[in-house]
Amino acid sequence: MHSAKEKISDMASTAKEKLNIGSAKAQGHAEKTMARTSEEKKMAHEREKSKEAQAKANLHESKAEHAADAQVHGHHLPGHTAYPSRTTGAAHYPPGQI
Repeated sequence: MHSAKEKISDMASTAKEKLNIGSAKAQGHAEKTMARTSEEKKMAHEREKSKEAQAKANLHESKAEHAADAQVHGHHLPGHTAYPSRTTGAAHYPPGQI
């Protein structure tokens, strides 16, 4: 159940990130077309790349938060693991009950 919630949250974050990247590209393109000198075009390109990097950093941060939430809200008891431990040697059955 928690992994499904985490996947849905990650998908929503990815959709938001793609929208932010698309908006950054559109704004960068508009700034480039309005720029008159090559320096203004370079600055517009750098702002576009910066906005894209920020959107990707936000995505990774939100995914890390989702993973942490899923781990915190797990139903494991303290000191117990999700998998049974392996025992070495003979099985621990009472005598006569094999």
